[in-house]
Amino acid sequence: MEIPITGFVVHSNDSESGHSHVLFITSWDGKPVTRTHVHPIAGKTSIDVGHFHHYAGKTEPAPSGVPHVHNYHVKTSFDDQHDHIVKGTTGPAIPLPSGGHYHYFEGCTTINGRIPHSHRFGGKTGDEEC
Repeated sequence: MEIPITGFVVHSNDSESGHSHVLFITSWDGKPVTRTHVHPIAGKTSIDVGHFHHYAGKTEPAPSGVPHVHNYHVKTSFDDQHDHIVKGTTGPAIPLPSGGHYHYFEGCTTINGRIPHSHRFGGKTGDEEC
């Protein structure tokens, strides 16, 4: 089964490789997509080298009403004289019984610290925010 989608692609300098593109969907299955949303993201990292970090922020916007994922990029708390970056892409949307949805996310932080190390992180986003 094919679902008709319209949209456009824009060059972006957000990639570490120096070249990437972002897709903006304008219609999904004949219905206009005009609204975007974000999700709160928060948690604490694994304990490594005797400490952990907290992190909190929001995902990047994504279209509402269509299958999607979100990118996220958040700085951790400053603990043990350093911080880390938590970044990645969520999994697909998981519907909530009362409406709305959430996403799972997981990964490893950037490497930092007097003793260079990273931390594991993961969880699920909060419900969508317009």
